[in-house]
Amino acid sequence: MPSGRAVLLLRRLSTGDSKLKNLNINQNTNKELVTSPVCLNRDFSFSKRLTTVGHPLGTNKLSRSFSENIIKMANVESNTQEKPKHTNQLIFEKSPYLLQHAHNPVQWYPWNQEAIERAKKENKLIFLSVGYSTCHWCHVMEKESFENEEIAKVMNENFINIKVDREERPDIDRVYMLFVMATTGSGGWPMSVFLTPELRPVTGGTYFPPEDRWGRPGFKSILLSLAKKWKENNSQFVEASNNIMEALQKISLVDSDASPSVPGEGTWTKCVRRYISIYEPHFGGFGLAPKFPQASIFNFLFHYYARDKSDPEGKKCLDMCLYTLTKIAKGGIHDHVSSGFARYSVDNDWHVPHFEKMLYDQAQLIVAYTDAYLATKEEFYADVVRDIIKYVNRDLRHESGGYYSAEDADSYPYHGAPHKKEGAFCVWEYDELKSLLDDKKLDSISFLDIFCHYFNVEVDGNIAPESDPHGELSNKNVLIVYGSKEETIAKFGLSLEQFENVISDCINILYEERQKRPRPHLDTKMLCSWNGLIIAGLAQAGQGLGEKNYVEDAIKTAQFIKAHLYDSSTKTLLHSCYRAEDETISQTNEPIKGFLDDYAFLIKGLLNLYEASLDLYWLNWARELQYKQNELFWDNENGGYFTCSTSDSTVVLRLKEDQDGAEPSGNSIACHNLQRLAAYADKSEAPEGGDVEREMARKLLIAFARRLNESPTALPEMMSALMFYNDSPTQVLIAGGCSDPRTLELLRVVRARLLPGRVLAVADPAADSPAGMSDILLSRILPSGDVPTAYVCRRYACSLPVTDVKQLESLLDEPAKPSKSAKPTPD
Repeated sequence: MPSGRAVLLLRRLSTGDSKLKNLNINQNTNKELVTSPVCLNRDFSFSKRLTTVGHPLGTNKLSRSFSENIIKMANVESNTQEKPKHTNQLIFEKSPYLLQHAHNPVQWYPWNQEAIERAKKENKLIFLSVGYSTCHWCHVMEKESFENEEIAKVMNENFINIKVDREERPDIDRVYMLFVMATTGSGGWPMSVFLTPELRPVTGGTYFPPEDRWGRPGFKSILLSLAKKWKENNSQFVEASNNIMEALQKISLVDSDASPSVPGEGTWTKCVRRYISIYEPHFGGFGLAPKFPQASIFNFLFHYYARDKSDPEGKKCLDMCLYTLTKIAKGGIHDHVSSGFARYSVDNDWHVPHFEKMLYDQAQLIVAYTDAYLATKEEFYADVVRDIIKYVNRDLRHESGGYYSAEDADSYPYHGAPHKKEGAFCVWEYDELKSLLDDKKLDSISFLDIFCHYFNVEVDGNIAPESDPHGELSNKNVLIVYGSKEETIAKFGLSLEQFENVISDCINILYEERQKRPRPHLDTKMLCSWNGLIIAGLAQAGQGLGEKNYVEDAIKTAQFIKAHLYDSSTKTLLHSCYRAEDETISQTNEPIKGFLDDYAFLIKGLLNLYEASLDLYWLNWARELQYKQNELFWDNENGGYFTCSTSDSTVVLRLKEDQDGAEPSGNSIACHNLQRLAAYADKSEAPEGGDVEREMARKLLIAFARRLNESPTALPEMMSALMFYNDSPTQVLIAGGCSDPRTLELLRVVRARLLPGRVLAVADPAADSPAGMSDILLSRILPSGDVPTAYVCRRYACSLPVTDVKQLESLLDEPAKPSKSAKPTPD
């Protein structure tokens, strides 16, 4: 990612070290800079974190807050009903984030042609502000600057102001985040970028305080300085922006190795050893605070372990995953009362979270904990899966099957409170717990004592000062389990049943009490990509845990997408839809067309759903979407997929995402999908037999070869796809009636194992027409008589048919890792 001469040029240009030498918006002082307040995404880790050079923002390290203890939050969900003084163009939008800003005194526009044409006509710079509805520091900048009438006046007089929801327009967000990261060395939200009327960036950053302070220029000072310089000599801005675009084009290229070959075992071995070296052994995770539960890492490490369970490094990968997932589940990042997981913890112990909950985290953690359960058969991990699904189905789901995007970190601490506070919905004071639990007894033992011991509740709060430097969470407790249930049982002389009953009763009491509090803002935007991830998670959990209801949930969500996020006339996806005030599903006047992630994530979900439901409908739709994805996003010249199509001329740069962060890269997921679809085409009547998809996967891996070799931990999900490619899939083929108990038992054996790279297909002669059977793997393999039959194929060689469960178990438990002499040769 951003590095090299192009980055240095960008930094000089954007900070005025060239012809715009007076444009520098950094104030150099001897005062130590306070860490940058932004909403982070794990995408900015590892190689994407660059040293800041002469820019308004210092290196981004996370701090909970350094503003007032109570931050006044602006929100359309105001606790008092007052007629708005101001209304701008955002009032006509559907995005909850844009609607939050619809009554700012700033004359905001959404990203549209009207705003761009006005900037050209009036010859003004564009101020672009990007964020999302559950972003804490986006709310802070809104209150401090965008609700400030004096600052709004400067903005309105001198700039065309555009507000973008990053979740609604990830294509725009990625272009200008690339610029901000290259020029500042870090990124986050809110993102603040100044553009020429031709949409070329000139300078920018993330959060700016309203006035000069903390060694940083105030937002008002920046506005006035840029407006003055633009009026005096805008030709210099235009020239610099042209050079900036040239540099951005260079650093956006994904360079492959000169050798036209796919990387081999040494690449993923290096990745494993890098994770081992950065593993934090006390509380798990990779690196220190802030800690993110980055699920792509678990996927890679579980895959590495499962391909050869006798390998010592593989066992280390399993241990790292299990320990980390256990600590996360016991930590404060896990909501022990209302279920689900927060985005990340600000400390090393997974204790004090950034309290917002995102759908994409829940979806991916369902997969991680399902894999942990399959690897160990420990019910602890299965219970976490059930807990996450309980949360998303209860709190994030529309009745018709779509899932909402997120819940906010901030909420009113009580009804009638004038201001929101972070974590107010989630934290507990000891006296509050005492009033709720102290009168409940087990013999002479107070429920309160048992509960406080197990969850480490302290009378004066359990949050360390370094996790709350400004006292926002003073005297509060975030529930966390440092010990074990066995320790609490021993301390109070309880039986396991007594302990579990006490904790369950206490949790139920606290849950009911929490429902009396003002709820956090719910972002009711429904994204195709994130719903694709939840389909994948539900389908995988349904298989691994044997829960039919989860598969039915996934089917309902897939049907929702087909109904509301799919254009059957063009066979294309839409990116988002919205919950209307009357609870129906609504759409924008000009629906946002689907991006790469929408296609890739949904295709993954549909492939998982086929394997969970055995309904060919989902496999066939996945294929149809893959053809459309190839048409819209594939780079015919260099391989790999662009994140967006060419349909929107306002997107000045088409990028290829090369980082598996909080969400996996669309290219990483697509590489898996291509290989799975290729495997399903094997032995079919199609003349190419999967060769097209397999060749595209090869070209994609070559396109990212340099990235994989030089920065292996940047793409753990793609590293898993690389192992998949080199090993070849484990194809499990079953011929038999889907309702036959003997077939179901064979399926149970397959689904009960951790088998990354597995492709499962079933041909039911009674259910599938000859045409339907010829369209899937196994089309030429029929059951032997009336007995359901299974085959296990690895490296394009199939086992003899087996009908016995024990025989199938033995075949599946063989290492997927090829021998040194094995060479994949498709038949």
